Amino acid sequence: MEDFYIIHEDEVQEIRSALEDSSLASAAEKIQDYINQLDKVTLNVAVTGESGSGKSTFVNAFRGIGDEEQNSAPTGVVETTMKPTPYPHPKYPNVQVWDLPGLGTLNFKADTYLEQVDFERYDFFIIIASERFKASNVELAMQIQKMKKRFYFVRSKIDDSIRAEKRKLTFDQAKVLNQIRDDCVKGLQENGVESPKVFLISSFEWGCYDFPLLEATMEKELPKHKRNILLLALPNMTLEINQRKREALQADIWKMALLSGTVAAVPIPGLSVVVDVSILVKEITRYYKAFGLDEESLQNLSARTGVPLEELKSGLKSPLNKEINADVVIKLLTKAAGASMMFVEYLLSNVPVVGSMAAGGISYGTTYYMLKNCLDELADDSQRVLLKAVKQSEV
Repeated sequence: MEDFYIIHEDEVQEIRSALEDSSLASAAEKIQDYINQLDKVTLNVAVTGESGSGKSTFVNAFRGIGDEEQNSAPTGVVETTMKPTPYPHPKYPNVQVWDLPGLGTLNFKADTYLEQVDFERYDFFIIIASERFKASNVELAMQIQKMKKRFYFVRSKIDDSIRAEKRKLTFDQAKVLNQIRDDCVKGLQENGVESPKVFLISSFEWGCYDFPLLEATMEKELPKHKRNILLLALPNMTLEINQRKREALQADIWKMALLSGTVAAVPIPGLSVVVDVSILVKEITRYYKAFGLDEESLQNLSARTGVPLEELKSGLKSPLNKEINADVVIKLLTKAAGASMMFVEYLLSNVPVVGSMAAGGISYGTTYYMLKNCLDELADDSQRVLLKAVKQSEV
């Protein structure tokens, strides 16, 4: 259990106490409850701002899709959102990004806005402006703060601002970004916001500017049980996010392995092998999805960066990128040393008491070993793809 450093201590202590004071079965039950709870976690993100600020484009980018894809939020130069509209994440349907009507329109005034959009349903708010934040943005932020919810000021369309400034002979990107940020902060302070923090982003270049900082801030300030679902749902657009996903997924490996070891202690021939394969298939599929290695995610990355799809795919080395099912997992087990361990486990599971304990230990070790290797393979593939995307797009 060397991964305790990225596992919350209270969670570790709860399972450790079950092992010491109760039984392996009780510990496994707690782990199974944890897994079931993860599947039920919901996250509702509200995206708001004045009409034309780029809200809908942000909603699509947050979900890892383009503006013209199926199920994307409609975008345009005029207000296209007339009521709060949920857009489920294509891979994590429990994550919904809500495109809220623009502030300052005839039908939506700041003083009644929160009531009209059903304020209570959202976990946090993204308040977007494409220029300076206006009084209506500030009034909304103050109301959100009074109701003890989080909000984040996001200055969008930074890529457009940078392109406009590049025409000048004295162009300095860092200086331009500081000027934009300072201007936004000044406008907020003039309207009564103390120590405002503004994130500069482009919905088309999420690996640049302040998006990684925005993501880290949102994750840190969410309740513990919602942090992972936010992280895993985010587009895999930076090496930092890739590494954070690897660490989050790795933190769950020992739980899956302990669950496998518990089943192995039940003296039913063959049962543990079936369960181990099932656990491996489910978890490896979760890794594959989180790292954005599916065809659709790679196509979206290609479209965003301009790097040819085949060039991105050349970074995929793991055989898991072709297909993940029981047959594939069994073949991998057969090639690995873990295959012989599972066979020994099958024999030992028929020996009362001592045999069952040994089988549980072997199953724990086998499952842990296989999940760790598969996670590393897919995370490394994802890193190679991202490096190709960054290097080629800079050419």
